[in-house]
Amino acid sequence: MLPTVTVVGVVVLAVLVWLLVRARSKDAIAELMAKRAGSSRIVSRADYVEGLERMPVALSLTDDALYYENPDLQASFELKHIEEVEYDDELATGRQVERGCRALRLRSHGATFEFILDPVDCQKWATTLPARRVGSAARAV
Repeated sequence: MLPTVTVVGVVVLAVLVWLLVRARSKDAIAELMAKRAGSSRIVSRADYVEGLERMPVALSLTDDALYYENPDLQASFELKHIEEVEYDDELATGRQVERGCRALRLRSHGATFEFILDPVDCQKWATTLPARRVGSAARAV
């Protein structure tokens, strides 16, 4: 009887720790978004996609850079180094994005970076950072 209670207790504890870490992660992203809000033209939540992994990030756009951050990751692109900006219903790997969401795809120096945005946020991003291709005269507003 005691081993069963111990195993159940360990499982319950593991689930509670997982829920706490997950809730804290959302709070940390909200803090990063609040930190960037004053100096950015647009800030929103997104999922950074790398292979099969999805990481929640705070995505923000300033006059000269795009930042994506979470408690474990702080990265950015200078806008002048982004060669292509696309919005699509599927990822570069061919996987479909959840219904209603869109993928923001950036290409810089031959590398592709993708972010999954909610529909409302995607519309705002498409207005603020319009799609463009190499050789296009269009620039981010």
